[in-house]
Amino acid sequence: MPTSPAEIAAAWQRERPGTPTDSIEVVTPIWRLAKMFADDRARVLRAAGIDAATLDLLSVIRRSGPPYRLSTRELARRTLVTAGAISQRVARAERAGLIRRSPGDTGRRSVAVSLTDEGHALIERSVDSVLGREASLVAGLTPAERATLARLLEKLTADVQDRISGSP
Repeated sequence: MPTSPAEIAAAWQRERPGTPTDSIEVVTPIWRLAKMFADDRARVLRAAGIDAATLDLLSVIRRSGPPYRLSTRELARRTLVTAGAISQRVARAERAGLIRRSPGDTGRRSVAVSLTDEGHALIERSVDSVLGREASLVAGLTPAERATLARLLEKLTADVQDRISGSP
């Protein structure tokens, strides 16, 4: 069993009194959970035959609703990756027959990306696999506990983002 965060904090206080350890019991479990979730998601994605970048791309298009078509600019905005990264993801997914590119609606340089039937089927299977697995992983919490945790994580995420953005 790994050393508990409380034990880690106590050891630092014993060895270096005054060391700021207030974050250890929050940050260490978040890091551990992130690693477990990431490793498990990678395993589920491998079994589903899709990688994380392709899942992200197809998911954004699928969540947009019929006709499952978005501009590359909108894809970049919604996935929070660069235009170059979107171009690479789109090219890879197009070669795999999962999406198709067509002229966009907002000018001659605009490109629209839409799901093919194969891409639609893959994202349907993949989302069920990934989200079903993740639901089972958090099933040990009651709905009220999940809601409380989600609110606290959202609050912490926003606060950390503000602190990072404002730091030198």
